[in-house]
Amino acid sequence: MQKHGRVCSGCGCRLSQYNQEPLCATCARGQRLVACSTPRVPDAVWRETEVQAAIAAWEFGRVSRLVRKAAGLRQDDIAFMTGLSQGYVSMLEAGSRRLTSLEKVAQFLNGIGAPDSFLPAPLGGVQQAAPTPLTPERTSLNEGNSGGGRQASDARNLAVRAAAQSLQFVEEITNSNVSDVELVKLEAEVTRLATEYVHAPLHSLFEDLLSTRDSIFSLLKGRQPPRQARELFLLAGTSCLLIAHASQNLGDEGSAIAQLQTAWTLAEHADRDDLRAWVKGTAALFAEWSPRQQAALDYAQQAMLLAPGGETRARIAAIEARTAARVKDSDRAIAALDELKRARELRTEPSGLTRFGGLLTFPVAKQEYYIGGTYALLGKHRLAEEHATAAIRLYESGPQELRSYGDEALARLDIVTARIAAGEVEGAGEQLQPILELPEDRRIRQLGDAMHGVARLLEDPRFARSRRARELADEARGYQVIDTRAKVIAS
Repeated sequence: MQKHGRVCSGCGCRLSQYNQEPLCATCARGQRLVACSTPRVPDAVWRETEVQAAIAAWEFGRVSRLVRKAAGLRQDDIAFMTGLSQGYVSMLEAGSRRLTSLEKVAQFLNGIGAPDSFLPAPLGGVQQAAPTPLTPERTSLNEGNSGGGRQASDARNLAVRAAAQSLQFVEEITNSNVSDVELVKLEAEVTRLATEYVHAPLHSLFEDLLSTRDSIFSLLKGRQPPRQARELFLLAGTSCLLIAHASQNLGDEGSAIAQLQTAWTLAEHADRDDLRAWVKGTAALFAEWSPRQQAALDYAQQAMLLAPGGETRARIAAIEARTAARVKDSDRAIAALDELKRARELRTEPSGLTRFGGLLTFPVAKQEYYIGGTYALLGKHRLAEEHATAAIRLYESGPQELRSYGDEALARLDIVTARIAAGEVEGAGEQLQPILELPEDRRIRQLGDAMHGVARLLEDPRFARSRRARELADEARGYQVIDTRAKVIAS
């Protein structure tokens, strides 16, 4: 991701992303000293009800904004007066930092010239003794034989000390090593990777996936408020989910499962059912392409219990349908297809993981491909061709960034299978041609397995006298896929 590159026009040092001025705080102060001009807040400002209410509520970011507006000052003026950095003043006004310790509050109010009566006790107004430290012997307000005045003094000291402790605690838990701007940038990067995954070569993305994940992991080792932490956990889990797909596509199932386990733990920390559902659904997808098809059905059932509506639910139903068809459970396959159709009828706006797009969506083109594949496995070839044709049409006419060349080629093979079953060798050859012309770096391993299946179908005795069938069988048998030891799986 691009780094912040603005520099101070005075000394050339890098400016904070929160500093919207041309000078750093040091140069701004120096400029003030050279000019011998000290900014001042008119006395009338302190009589304004809104300013008084903001100070009473300890909303010092609002105080700074109101004072600047009333006095015609800039953020670097407030920084100069209070001794804070301009970046800190900017964060204070934005609400990402707070003044919570009594000393910092006094420094801020004294700096902008607030009357002593506005300072928090015991720092303002009549000088009072500092609060008596709380010890085990002095934790009760009713202990001792002191008179009423002493008890009242102790009670006030106790209240002041308790207030300071509470505010200090708030400051500690609201401190953050990540800004909302950084969170937006990280989300944009995850979105880019999820989108490009569909159509870009895997090796060009893998290092970016790892770099993004590592950046998020590094931030999570620091401290941030719960809201930001949950968002970071979601982004980290989504990154691991994408890396799981990549690892499986590279043929390393063990690493893929480890990434899914990590993504599940991060989903628990984020407390996000949409991420949980995608992790379980992806586990079902991986198991579908292995001998563990019963496990795939179990994962799909677990995912369905977690899935929100829309594309997420449609995806899980599609995986369950195709897996059930592989194990010849036609009733369950048809029931899952019915659930898929119900899910896509309840269209919802992109939310949760689907807002990242790309691999983390389940568009209608992909749904049609899964439906066609399910019918092909069930031997319902007319329906398989109908839905596979719809998938291809949608991929060809849709956005280029959503066009999955693997799914599109496999949909064509479902049509090839349907036409061979109907004895239409020429029609099968028409659909095979685009697959034969596919660049070798896009010939996923699964296409090779499917092409060998086509060759076996064309060797059926009923095609013994067909020269075209023999030619197609030879081309299918000699089909060369990506030259890698990795087993590539359609996502």
